[in-house]
Amino acid sequence: MTHRAKPRNRLRIIGGRWRRRTIVFPAHRNLRPTPDRVRETLFNWLQNHIPGSCCLDLFAGSGALGLEALSRGARHVDFVEQSRPVAEALAANLKQLSPSHARVWPIAAGQFLRQANQSYDIVFLDPPYDSPALTETLQFLASRPLLASPAWLYVESRRGRTLPPIPRTWHRHRHCIAGDVRAELYRVSPETPETDLDPI
Repeated sequence: MTHRAKPRNRLRIIGGRWRRRTIVFPAHRNLRPTPDRVRETLFNWLQNHIPGSCCLDLFAGSGALGLEALSRGARHVDFVEQSRPVAEALAANLKQLSPSHARVWPIAAGQFLRQANQSYDIVFLDPPYDSPALTETLQFLASRPLLASPAWLYVESRRGRTLPPIPRTWHRHRHCIAGDVRAELYRVSPETPETDLDPI
């Protein structure tokens, strides 16, 4: 029996009002949506914090994380995606879903962060694995008041990669490894004690 390969340029929203909706995005070589297993785990971690939150999906790509947040009740999501075709496809998907509280920014993440004047409750940070953007963006977030207090910061990177130093006020709250993906959730608040790490 021949099994057809799962298309690599589509995903399903896992939970919330758009549950099971299929999202199609360009087959771009740098697009690497967060795997379903990791995405489900992440939003289980955040389930009590998503409703009413203001979120930032940096390096948005397919928009998987920001769309999942909107589906589950986020108040607003800014999607930042440098590739114009990818950003246009994301905007088209948002138009079909018709949220009134989302915006796509077709600019580089650094450019957006330099001009942003909003504070975010949750930031999703999932840059290309082999790019220096992760270190640069973490340093920028640590030096600018863009994170609410408290806030949540999700960082996705390649398994085995050494992360840059993390500010003392960012406490690693949860952690998982699935395949080639390392996912970490940080609590940005000096009062929050560091918790044990929970693998999946």
